[in-house]
Amino acid sequence: MHFAGEIMAKMGTTVDQNSANHLAEANASGDHLPPLVRALKASAERKTVAFHFPGHKRGQAAPSPLAELIGTKPFLHDVTELPDLDRFFSPKGPLLEAKRLAAELFGAKETWFLVGALVAVFRQPSLPLVRRGILLSCRGTLMFRPLQVKSAIRESKASGRKVGAVFVTSPTYNGICSNLSDISKVCHSQGIPLIVDEAHGAHFKFHPQMPKTALDQGADISIQSTHKVLCSFSQTSMLHISGEKIDRERLHKCLHALQSTSPSWLFLAIPRLLKHGPFACHGCVWQLGLSGFQANEILDNDLGIIPELVSTNSVTLAFSQGTTGEHVQRLVSGLKHLSGKFSAVNCGNAVTGTARPYDDPVMSLNPREAFFASKTRMRFKDCSEKVCGEFLCPYPPGIPVLVPGEVITQKALDYLHQIKSHGGYIVGAADPQLDSIFVCKKSH
Repeated sequence: MHFAGEIMAKMGTTVDQNSANHLAEANASGDHLPPLVRALKASAERKTVAFHFPGHKRGQAAPSPLAELIGTKPFLHDVTELPDLDRFFSPKGPLLEAKRLAAELFGAKETWFLVGALVAVFRQPSLPLVRRGILLSCRGTLMFRPLQVKSAIRESKASGRKVGAVFVTSPTYNGICSNLSDISKVCHSQGIPLIVDEAHGAHFKFHPQMPKTALDQGADISIQSTHKVLCSFSQTSMLHISGEKIDRERLHKCLHALQSTSPSWLFLAIPRLLKHGPFACHGCVWQLGLSGFQANEILDNDLGIIPELVSTNSVTLAFSQGTTGEHVQRLVSGLKHLSGKFSAVNCGNAVTGTARPYDDPVMSLNPREAFFASKTRMRFKDCSEKVCGEFLCPYPPGIPVLVPGEVITQKALDYLHQIKSHGGYIVGAADPQLDSIFVCKKSH
């Protein structure tokens, strides 16, 4: 180790200089490529000997079954922080340039690339106001209205709780957009930042007929999933900030603490974004006498068509730049087959849904109190009026029907039973069969 340390000490300045030289060569040889793609290309072409992680050594030790499936080329570019690439948390080269271009493209003051989950951090004893229609990753179909925000802020202040931020999902999984412009005005009038999960709206900036982006409507932070409606790898997303209400240094420290110290540069190399907006088609099937889950099973198993989202009485199909004419023709044929086969057989047997079970929630404990409270397992049918001790979320999209601390209603139990009987499944429950639910032993 002493010998290795001497070598590293003697070569420190040389490595930095070599990195700069290689970056300059990359810039000169691939001007048509985005910054990170250009840097990855130049790094791979150097043909260096890899005495660094990851252990597959640019594909030399790629797992055979996976290599048979996708080849070894992806492994060639699956690298992390190398001297001739950049540093994730203190970029000065291609990553910094990529972030600058992304911020300019999306109209942000600054942009961070995320490789994992959507993360929000709040200073105690403040708390975020969060609507139920958020995705499970932050633990939709509801709209968060300005009056609801104003009322929630007033109630929180009256109970002595400081609101640290308001968190809204817009658009929802089904494309419903909240009035972010008015919501941001309500928040800012109280000195509260607005954070928007804009996972399904990353394309809004690229067409004049699309809704305005969250940042354009006054949001302070917007988080977009570039892997959903754009063209990036799964798990990749971007966090944009705007205005002066966000402590950039604190945000940077939080991201530093919560993100991986070994991000894959292949994930960070977001491809050049094509300015064509994707869209989703929402198809109701209840008049065919089918649930959305039954329709999904037929489309998938019989016709090889896989929807994005399945609910009790509908399926949602996502279109993007990768959707071809052949795909559309196949979908149209499949829907005609579905309609022709079942409209005659099940005429008059429409599947009807119950009312939303979460319109009037009653909280006995806040979620944190419920999470740490003593709990007991109780039979599903006996849980009405008890205090829920776990998240119960039909998935996708993962909008909780019950959250920890909420009083369980018979309407919620009926809705969960309906989801199960129609072929859906519930995540978050300790008992995946939903024969039982964990409830809190004590409540306020």
